[in-house]
Amino acid sequence: MSLHSQFSLLAQYNQLMNQRQYEAASLLSHQDLNKDCGAFFQSVLGTLNHLMVGDLVWLKRFSTHPSSSQALEYFSSLEKPKSLHTLIFDDFEQLREERNHIDALIINWVDGLSETDLQTSLQYNDMAGNPFHKSFGSLIHHLFLHQVHHRGQVTTLLSQFGVDFGETDILEILPESM
Repeated sequence: MSLHSQFSLLAQYNQLMNQRQYEAASLLSHQDLNKDCGAFFQSVLGTLNHLMVGDLVWLKRFSTHPSSSQALEYFSSLEKPKSLHTLIFDDFEQLREERNHIDALIINWVDGLSETDLQTSLQYNDMAGNPFHKSFGSLIHHLFLHQVHHRGQVTTLLSQFGVDFGETDILEILPESM
């Protein structure tokens, strides 16, 4: 499977898991969504916001890559979050709506990338302003791994409230091998 095909699969998986996670989280009360459970980003809502922050930071950086400026134009106009703990949305439904929008943009963007694009590099600055120059494909991989990591945290928080998220394996959407 090519790197592009892997990223396309990860973008679809990302969208599916986010939809399921938001559906599960919607079963919680406003109070439970915001309850500090001792997680790194305190609550379910805080962790879901951190996922959004991470996506915004990375997609804004990716929008500067020549292959991505058009598909990720939406992000170039957004303000960079001040910190990784920024609460972008305190309203769950607004956060969910933006999550759906961004997941659709990610799928569209990945579908427009070529194998050649993925072999290039990206220059960017981290949150502190330090410059980096890294493999574009590897950075995209990081975007998806970051989401998986923090969705795992949300799944754990949901289980503490008695919400069984269910299956999270990508096996469900892997195509059959010939």
